[in-house]
Amino acid sequence: MSRAPDPLNVVVNKSAIRRALLSWYDRAGRTLPWRVRDAPAHPYRVWLSEIMLQQTTVAAVKPYFENFLIRWPTVAALAGAPRDDVLAAWAGLGYYSRARNLHACAQALAANGFPTDEAGWRALPGIGPYTAAAIAAIALDQPANVVDGNIERVMARLFAVQAALPGAKSALRAHAASLVSLHRPGDWAQALMDLGATICTPRKPACGACPLQRWCAATAARDAETYPRKAVKAAKPERVGAAYFLTHTNHVLLVRRPDKGLLGGMMALPSTAWRAEAWSEPEIIAAAPAPGRWRKLGVVRHVFTHFGLTLEVWTASTRAKPEGAWRAITELDAAGLPTVFAKAASLGAAAT
Repeated sequence: MSRAPDPLNVVVNKSAIRRALLSWYDRAGRTLPWRVRDAPAHPYRVWLSEIMLQQTTVAAVKPYFENFLIRWPTVAALAGAPRDDVLAAWAGLGYYSRARNLHACAQALAANGFPTDEAGWRALPGIGPYTAAAIAAIALDQPANVVDGNIERVMARLFAVQAALPGAKSALRAHAASLVSLHRPGDWAQALMDLGATICTPRKPACGACPLQRWCAATAARDAETYPRKAVKAAKPERVGAAYFLTHTNHVLLVRRPDKGLLGGMMALPSTAWRAEAWSEPEIIAAAPAPGRWRKLGVVRHVFTHFGLTLEVWTASTRAKPEGAWRAITELDAAGLPTVFAKAASLGAAAT
């Protein structure tokens, strides 16, 4: 017979929980390119990695982080780089406003120095509560309350929080705050992250290997996988549009998207607006960047955070070269196109 969940068990055994998790972290914590053991990491490395890791997996971030450090080993180097170079180096990582904010923040850091507390980091471009707390804990060794998705899941199970996300976020933050201490705050934050990423996983958590299992209310009730509770999500809306692969002597026309809006500031193929209503063929041809014998090549599909997108890819060649950023078709892989337009460009290049 399972024991009833007892969240008070966690509070009473706070010190034991901290010792158990930190001991586990010392043995089993992940080795990551941005992580330093036994000392606070440099704020530049922590800041860069945390921006990249927002809504992105560790596996996807590793090569980007290493490439950025090779190209821009200091915040001054990053601040002095042309923004277009930074955006191109970010291509494929997604959520491109992060790259624009990264460059703006680097310029502020190069001009004013690294902040010395969580509030100072929070005032910078692109730095939210989580990122500021993570930098304060990991780089500054300050007892900040760091709560990401992994830590929310650990807290939901440890305390058997019945409220559903996203409404439960404040309660989960409060539970996490109750365990923060002046002792090894950076290691504590990273230990919780690692526990959620490797043991207390969303599906099939390895409760038998968890250093916190003896205090975990969800494990005691044998229903850890049901936490955190989640509200039913509405279906994502769908949008449609067309992208244009316009060629001239083995070059293709690219445009820079406006700074404001999705994929802002990135190089892309010309395209229609993205909307819910289907585009008719006459509408697509009328919106093309130049007259020509336009033909449809196919479609590409991409899912953003808030909607799904289907883009028809149309191609034509032109003798009268319109003004714009023309790029050799053989060099498109180096153009820094965001993923959805890289897919469309690949379809166009294959047809030439």
